[in-house]
Amino acid sequence: MTMQRRDFLKVSAAGLAAAGFPLRAHAGAAKAKVVIVGAGFGGATAAKYIRMWDPNIEVTLIDREPKFVSCPMSNLVLAGLKTLDDITKTYDALKTTYGVNVVVDSVTAIDTDKRTVKTMNGSFAYDRLILSPGIDFRFDQIEGYDAKAQQRILHAWKAGEQTLKLRQQVESMKDGGLIVVGMPLAPYRCPPGPYERVCLIANYLKRAKPKSKIIMLDANPDVVSKKPLFMKAWNTLYSDWVEYRPNSKVVKVDAEGMIASTEFEDLKADVINVIPPQRAGHVAELAGIRTDSNGVWCPANFVTYESKAKPNVHVIGDALLSNFPKSGHMANNMGKVCANAVVELLNGRQPDPVPVVSNTCYSAVSEDRAIHVATVFRYDPAKDQMTAQPGGGISSDLSEEEAIYAEAWAEGIWSDTFL
Repeated sequence: MTMQRRDFLKVSAAGLAAAGFPLRAHAGAAKAKVVIVGAGFGGATAAKYIRMWDPNIEVTLIDREPKFVSCPMSNLVLAGLKTLDDITKTYDALKTTYGVNVVVDSVTAIDTDKRTVKTMNGSFAYDRLILSPGIDFRFDQIEGYDAKAQQRILHAWKAGEQTLKLRQQVESMKDGGLIVVGMPLAPYRCPPGPYERVCLIANYLKRAKPKSKIIMLDANPDVVSKKPLFMKAWNTLYSDWVEYRPNSKVVKVDAEGMIASTEFEDLKADVINVIPPQRAGHVAELAGIRTDSNGVWCPANFVTYESKAKPNVHVIGDALLSNFPKSGHMANNMGKVCANAVVELLNGRQPDPVPVVSNTCYSAVSEDRAIHVATVFRYDPAKDQMTAQPGGGISSDLSEEEAIYAEAWAEGIWSDTFL
């Protein structure tokens, strides 16, 4: 029996969908609208891939900043090994190559019933909303860390102006000075980041201010990421410069006296860098999706990343309540899975029921050596959670080869997200 053309097309379409290739909506149909708030590794990736997989969907990407400054690799700026321009990316390709409507504006309100997002200068209707709001800081959790103190005691945990200011503080410090770096209890953005920061500032001190020292105050009971390798770096490369103190939560700062206090001691320093506790960004609160038991993170369905609190609203990146590390690589992977799910849902199909995501995170420990950790997660429907798969792990050692891989990784993820 001869297969009719329309039957063949139906079978072909089903095969493509099953293979994970989303299909374009029928010509002439009203275009579906997706609004994405937050143009970092999660939001920008989702915008790009939705347009790649279904150009018939209109995508608007909203962010307060006209350019993206990468948190990954930003600690190298603190060490004087990169410039801020090296880690700054534009949204030009998203606009010109993929047809994303990029809007530089601040979101002021989200009406999830009427499906609208309001900004300072406009209003945007959506069929599906993707929020990638990143993190906000909980300065109120540290006594004395008010707006005035924040001008002198920096967090530099959102790459940009504060990265440069902290770099200037370190450069201006006299040789023989003391730097105190305080970090919060997990979870927080970029688990190995504070330890990498200490390595790279120590690297600068070793080269330029050899009489100086860093004390790291870790609120956690132990190093939470790549412990053997960071310990090796401190013991073999920076034993004269780094002192690590676990169970040392910063509970108070005095910006005028330049004192950081734990429950046990007061430390007077020349430079104080305190990374505060964190929560999902304010946009998540506007949408009413910051609904875990502490009102801090955003629960979601791991198949679609649709919020468990609000239908048609998806959340990805650091804001998500999950067992994922809060990293750029994870946000990029979530952006793709969410993009696929949104395309499928808008075309009346079911998304992949068992998605897989991965994380790779490199940390520089000197000007020419780095380390990494890698993990693969797969959705387990029976447990309704993402489970780490066998394999992965951390580097065998600090190495120059890993530093080369780290540079290639950064260029690769920047390209995958923005080009």
